[in-house]
Amino acid sequence: MRRPLKKKRVWRPDLKYGSETLTRFINTVMWDGKKDTARAVVYAALATIKKNGENPLETFEAALRNASPLMEVRSRRVGGANYQVPREVSQNRRLALAFRWLIGAARSKKGKPMAQKLATELLLAAKNEGDAIKKKDDMHRMAESNKAFAHFAW
Repeated sequence: MRRPLKKKRVWRPDLKYGSETLTRFINTVMWDGKKDTARAVVYAALATIKKNGENPLETFEAALRNASPLMEVRSRRVGGANYQVPREVSQNRRLALAFRWLIGAARSKKGKPMAQKLATELLLAAKNEGDAIKKKDDMHRMAESNKAFAHFAW
């Protein structure tokens, strides 16, 4: 018997920009349930982007588009051997990976406030540079090199 389909969660748009994607991003930034702190960090990062003379929401969405992977490799066991099988990434997972990589890249930097690090990472990702983009390119390269095992995907 098939398992029931998971209900899609409805996201409320964030207070300042009216974007559902930004709400999800704020929730991903959040640690220990401190949503106000996460919201303050994200809004401060977007304010820094605005100070640089760019549209913060467009820059944010461009950074997400550029950091989102199209292909990934999934491990599959066939006949006693593990193969890295390239697969397409669903839209939800694509967004989740982009969030994770952008935030992880910002957190890995040292010596600056989180809002400033996040703003820098978003600006770099919007220009197709930075650690999150490097991670996406590595994943695409891995999928490309394992294209021979694509027939194991079913």
